[in-house]
Amino acid sequence: AWGPAEVLVCETLFGRAGGASAAARTLTDSVAGTEDGAPSSSRVFVVRRDQDIYIQTLRKLFNESHGIFMGLQRSEEELAGKSRKAQLVQVSKNYRSVIRACMEDMHQAAVSTRDPALQGQYSTQVSILSAMELIWNLCEILFVEAATAGPLLLRLLDWVRLHVCDVDSMVREVLSSESPSKHKLFWNVVDVFVLQGRMDEARHLLSKEASANPASMNMYKILDDLMKKMPVPSLSNTQTLTELELKWQHWHEECQRYLQDGTFASNPHMESICKILLGDEDAILEKKELMTTWYHFLVTRLLYSHPTVKPMELRFYAQSSMDLFLGGESSPEPLDLILMAAFEFEMHQVIKECSIVLSNWWFVAHLTDLLDHCKLLQSHNLYFGSNMREFLLLEYASGLFSHHSLWQLGVDYFDHCPQYGRVYLELHIERIPLSTEQKALKVLRICEQRQMHEQVRSICKIMAMKALRNNRLGSALSWSIRAKDAAFATLISDRFLKDYCERGCFSDLDLIDNLGPSMLLSDRLTFLGKYREFHRLYGEKRFPEAARLLLTLMTAHIAPCSFWMTLLTDALPLLEQKEVIFSAEQTYELMRCLEDLTAGNPDKQKFQDDDIETTKVEMLRLALARNLARVIVKEGTVEGS
Repeated sequence: AWGPAEVLVCETLFGRAGGASAAARTLTDSVAGTEDGAPSSSRVFVVRRDQDIYIQTLRKLFNESHGIFMGLQRSEEELAGKSRKAQLVQVSKNYRSVIRACMEDMHQAAVSTRDPALQGQYSTQVSILSAMELIWNLCEILFVEAATAGPLLLRLLDWVRLHVCDVDSMVREVLSSESPSKHKLFWNVVDVFVLQGRMDEARHLLSKEASANPASMNMYKILDDLMKKMPVPSLSNTQTLTELELKWQHWHEECQRYLQDGTFASNPHMESICKILLGDEDAILEKKELMTTWYHFLVTRLLYSHPTVKPMELRFYAQSSMDLFLGGESSPEPLDLILMAAFEFEMHQVIKECSIVLSNWWFVAHLTDLLDHCKLLQSHNLYFGSNMREFLLLEYASGLFSHHSLWQLGVDYFDHCPQYGRVYLELHIERIPLSTEQKALKVLRICEQRQMHEQVRSICKIMAMKALRNNRLGSALSWSIRAKDAAFATLISDRFLKDYCERGCFSDLDLIDNLGPSMLLSDRLTFLGKYREFHRLYGEKRFPEAARLLLTLMTAHIAPCSFWMTLLTDALPLLEQKEVIFSAEQTYELMRCLEDLTAGNPDKQKFQDDDIETTKVEMLRLALARNLARVIVKEGTVEGS
């Protein structure tokens, strides 16, 4: 395993071994491409679980749908009845508009590219996005909007018109010709309009035929009248289903009468249209090539034979329509099985099939979340504890975390998985490569907002170590303070002091000057802060305060022993000032510290052999003695007076 969603695969010599699984053999053979099972070269491949995340043109899908998802989680669940349903339908339409926008972008990319491989990739994605919108739209009609008998058929007609676009170019070609009625595809276009229930457009075209062929005027008027009078369901509640069925029955009988009378016998095209209006299955199936899909056939069949179909009756019509349309010539495609499951109101089967067929988790995660908000999946828990919504959101968000920037969207998805979301977030956020300080701060802010203290410490330690390796002591100290890591802060403070001894000045003064309460994290850090304060006081010529602070650092034992000589050396300029700075008591303390240093040093012999150190000790003893003499005189004079 390599990262949260990638696997490293290397070629081996065991590709055709008897014990290898079929999948392993296939992968090895396809990678190596040699007949004897030996690898063609020593290469390592990265196999990604969710390749779609890396397709640039799908970024819009992930980014914009994230906003819709978040809006849905924050939406007013108190809204009841029609208001809530309207809100959920609008959310569904928003998701579909994002899919369609991505599909158009992908189509443009396919048209504009000259690379055949890229063109093929884009075309495949257009097909996948088109199928996704087709399935989502049907789920919206059947599950989210839950259209009832009457309006259901109108919604299905809109669905077919929107998604069966194969005939659009033919319609444009005929309508743009000089004489549409004489065009060879004229009757095909009329049939398309009738099959899709677009009566006004069909009547408009037929009027052109009537004008061009006066002999058929009578037939045209009768057919036009039948098409005009055809009862259709209404979205408003102006008529009951019983009224609609009665009107439709009368109209149906009238169509039957004209057909039996042989009114259209002299014009096979008009006769065929009349048969379609009567819902004649054979006549409709003759136009199979114009409908292109079995679900178009289903909706046309319902329109002309059962316009008041109830939702739960759809399964029977759908199954028989698919059988009639395919006619045993071909087996159903995965898309057909998904749509059939939707018509059968098998929501879980729809989600399962989509999970298997589609190339990413985006679709099933967002659709399941929407259906869950519709209260349609409440009873379905998975055997390992989480519900289906959460499981799919976790899978989708885990995929996002493998991308260098989309991981930020994944955080919000994990936030809305109440059972396992936090655990997943903790595991994934630790694996984000902290390539820059800016990215680390972004990750840190996310962890701090969610009180993920362990992850905060881990990130800070990693960044502190990186900064230390690059010799950026200020940054390393800042990260270790943020991590509240006393041991690491001590280590970095020692490095600061070592640098000071070598160079005679401090780096990162701003940071050390503004440590504030953070310096209490460790004794060494406290010493570093206070020692820097001593230098500041000395620079400001506040000698008495500087002297008191220096003595405190010596006597409080927070200074490392190795630094005592440096502190005593810092006392020399104060001892040599014209004005007496150290009192007698303070001078005795300094003398004691110097003796402790020389007497307690384990390398005493080496210390004595070092001429520089010996000279420093002698100078300090002389300065301390001279200061003590001046203090005694001064203090004696004060007392005498």
